[in-house]
Amino acid sequence: MSDVHEQYTNSPFPDLHGHGLRLRPWDPESDIDADAWLRGLTDPEFQRWNTPLKAITDIDGARESLRARAESTASGTAASYCVTDAASGTPLGHIGVNEIDHVMSVARIGYWVLPEARGRQVATRSLALAAHFGFTDLGLNRLELGHALGHEASCRVAERCGFRYEGTLRGAMFETGRHDAFRDVHLHGRIAADEAPKID
Repeated sequence: MSDVHEQYTNSPFPDLHGHGLRLRPWDPESDIDADAWLRGLTDPEFQRWNTPLKAITDIDGARESLRARAESTASGTAASYCVTDAASGTPLGHIGVNEIDHVMSVARIGYWVLPEARGRQVATRSLALAAHFGFTDLGLNRLELGHALGHEASCRVAERCGFRYEGTLRGAMFETGRHDAFRDVHLHGRIAADEAPKID
């Protein structure tokens, strides 16, 4: 297990290709990436369902956040990907394989899509790629994702990609815009033995 961890601390995670997408690492020094990250995290729909520990409000904060993501990627504990259109390279959103634990063989996936890219199954297609990467390249047994109760779009994405609803975690994430109140979370999971659904 430590060999797998060392593999990704000594070499970067690979780009992922398929379903009309290219998933590549975020570049904190890229103006395009920093702008996309800032727009994603300040989008009202993102903020409705997610409350980060530290609010990102300007381009400098976006770069700092991306640098922290790059450090986690370099350590092999997370893989943060900019989801881009395979043909144009235009950023469409984000997907991360987070909290990678090679001892328990599990990781948690999170994702969001920029407003202009919604309605094109970007989240579904990128989740399919990330799940395949988790089960093959990383050799994990289990992938989890959670979303705020009531976030039906995220629920549909999870289920389309074979992440079964496994239960409700009470008070497991922050309420919108607050760090002193909590809301329930739908937990979805998929294991390596599950049949991968067909994604067009």
